[in-house]
Amino acid sequence: MPHVDLAFRLMGTTVPVDHGYALYSAINRLVPDLHDAKDIGVHPIRGRYGGDGKLLLLPSSRLILRLSVDSIRPYLQLAGKTLDVDGHRLLVSVPETRALRPAATLYARLVTIKGFMEPDGFLEAAERRLHEMGATAELRLGERRTLRVKDKQVVGFEVAAIGLDAEDSVRLQETGIGGRRHMGCGTFVPFRR
Repeated sequence: MPHVDLAFRLMGTTVPVDHGYALYSAINRLVPDLHDAKDIGVHPIRGRYGGDGKLLLLPSSRLILRLSVDSIRPYLQLAGKTLDVDGHRLLVSVPETRALRPAATLYARLVTIKGFMEPDGFLEAAERRLHEMGATAELRLGERRTLRVKDKQVVGFEVAAIGLDAEDSVRLQETGIGGRRHMGCGTFVPFRR
């Protein structure tokens, strides 16, 4: 089944910069199917840094779920609901669907791979995962980043995939690399300068 991005406009003021786990928990409270869904990715919410660990929401800020077309139905019930993301209340609008579009360069803000926290080992593990999905690209690591999951800090890296053909680009967007995709990790988007 082809995958799409299901994008909901958000109304609110702020979310924590490190909101991946809190957002996952808030969605899961309304749509418990998310917990066991293996092929769904949740994009990090985009905004502007407002200081004090907070991200200011912009008119373009969205809750975006990457999922197969046949998995959309349960998530439509998010429309009109309020998400409590670590005490930050976000009203969710009616969604729109967006087709995945191929791009020669893709970027993920944070990729985590269990057991790999150092750049060299992490890059090798990411390259193996890319090869296992049958895709070819040059992977480059960016900044080391962390994700708070309950009382633990999970380590990962920004990752760029360069030189993708159209088929591999869509495959990488559908599959992602690494774990914690429900928490905003491993979800690739076309790179914009």
